Amino acid sequence: MRNVRFNKKAMVIYLIFTFGLAYIIQICAASLYEKNRVIGQLVTAAMMFVPALGAVLSGAKLKEMGWKPQIRKNIKIILIAWFGSMILTVVGAVLYFLIFPKHIDLSGEYFVAAGGAEALEQMKAQGISYSVYLLITLVSSISYAPLLNMFVALGEEIGWRGFMYPQLKARFGRRKGWILGGVIWGAWHWPLIWLIGYEYGAAAGNPIGYAGFPITGMLLFCVITVGLGILHDWLYEKSESIWVPALFHGAFNAAATLPLAVCQTNTGSVRLLGPAPNGILSGLPILAVAAILLINADKSRGKLQ
Repeated sequence: MRNVRFNKKAMVIYLIFTFGLAYIIQICAASLYEKNRVIGQLVTAAMMFVPALGAVLSGAKLKEMGWKPQIRKNIKIILIAWFGSMILTVVGAVLYFLIFPKHIDLSGEYFVAAGGAEALEQMKAQGISYSVYLLITLVSSISYAPLLNMFVALGEEIGWRGFMYPQLKARFGRRKGWILGGVIWGAWHWPLIWLIGYEYGAAAGNPIGYAGFPITGMLLFCVITVGLGILHDWLYEKSESIWVPALFHGAFNAAATLPLAVCQTNTGSVRLLGPAPNGILSGLPILAVAAILLINADKSRGKLQ
């Protein structure tokens, strides 16, 4: 991996800009969610490019981030990035539904919560049952969706894995850098979790809410992003290509909502457990793999800096 020296000034500029602009966007997006959820989601998606802008303003050397995918060399890593998130998501969802089998719902309850009853009726009017919709979504999530999502996720990966994580590892070492980076990444999403229940509350079709709202959701999300951040950065280290963690990020976003699509929406505080991979229970596969990588972090230290 490239040699990186910690630059305190650059990091301060990066964090102030990235958090400042993202928080403003999230506050605006939260107000738009009440009027038009689709527009709110588009504004939230646009926020994913803020870390890249922050990296540029901080003087990051974009050319050194690894723009060649090196497919032949990285084929195994690319396959892990493409399908690994789906495997971890499915394993976590299976674990959740084994414990909460009564939460399985194939009626389209989540689809109605997300898009309204009219959307489900229109889909059925076209001759598409909810089961067929789920199959189509599953196929897309493991075929082309990771690639499409990769280009949007690249905005975050340039900032997080391309700039911030190398800076943190240069200053605090690999393990502490990974943990701190994950906490920062999670905290970056806090306004949406606070204002609209992003990931665990109303935005996830869970109108009942959960215990300790929104603080418990904010803290739990940081735990999950620590795990996810380790996986993303490990893929980046192994491939030396910024496209690989972006692919993994895109694949994760494609897979993450699938378990919710087959689950009841009114699960209350149980939503903190799953079935999406950001829950305590359903996120165990991700956290387990991340823990293994964290424990063995020092074994390949010589390749990092």
